[in-house]
Amino acid sequence: MFAPPPAVTASVFARLPDEFRKSAPDSEWHRHQPGVLPAHSLLEGPAFDRDGNLYCVDIPWGRVFRVTPKGEFTLVAEYDGEPNGLTFHRDGRIFIADYKHGIVTLDPATGKVSPFVTRVRLERLKAVNDLTFASNGDIYFTDQGLTGWHDQTGRVFRVRASGEVDCLLDNVPSPNGLVLDPSETVLYVAVTRANAIWRVPLMKDGSVAKVGTFIQLSGGGGPDGITIDEQGNLVVAHIGLGVVWLFSARGEPMLRINSCAGAHTTNVVYGGPDRRRLYITESETGTILQADMPVPGRRAFSEI
Repeated sequence: MFAPPPAVTASVFARLPDEFRKSAPDSEWHRHQPGVLPAHSLLEGPAFDRDGNLYCVDIPWGRVFRVTPKGEFTLVAEYDGEPNGLTFHRDGRIFIADYKHGIVTLDPATGKVSPFVTRVRLERLKAVNDLTFASNGDIYFTDQGLTGWHDQTGRVFRVRASGEVDCLLDNVPSPNGLVLDPSETVLYVAVTRANAIWRVPLMKDGSVAKVGTFIQLSGGGGPDGITIDEQGNLVVAHIGLGVVWLFSARGEPMLRINSCAGAHTTNVVYGGPDRRRLYITESETGTILQADMPVPGRRAFSEI
């Protein structure tokens, strides 16, 4: 459909130290996931704080790590949960999409985890995956569970700054990463089992309309985490293929970033002094990769 884009290879920024690596895949999360997944950890949910430290989660073992600009890991929290996505509020709190508990908050100073959204209209969530903030304080998050083409009931929610919760989509075969475009009138959602990125227009009355496929991928396990730059170009972590793609705001491939480590490129975040460096969690080997990008990433809500 399109000519192959230029390709570069990422380099290793940091590696999870051996002292933090588990030896056997005997967590509850491992036991109920299809396929073969690494025992040592499963790194996901990268996000930067205001001091330039990179935070990431370890899903099966309920851990949150802080990684210094020099690549040094510190354990921030370890709790009875399955943290999957992570982002910062402008007040410094960490919001986590926890596969087991819903949306929770984490105080980075104390390591205390508190519930935020555990049920919607008295019903439990399936198993949330990722989340993102809008500039007005609204939170968008995906409720993935074990959905797929066999069970097209994954959901996308919005938590308004007022506390009201809206279900925007309830028919998604595995909703995963999500991000708002720079105008905040479109929400992009990675639909992993459909191997696609959906474009979700946000209407002025709070509803959605004319939802469609924006990018159709093939191979690997499908798109996982996504992010966006200042020009609206979309970055997609393609898990199972060991690739991160950069697509233009019109959906055309611009750049292919190959992993120098494993094939489980799970999520992405822009960082560095000018936000031109992309950081990639690679969960097969428990490493964080890096690659320089042509356009700075869009500012995170916590930086606004």
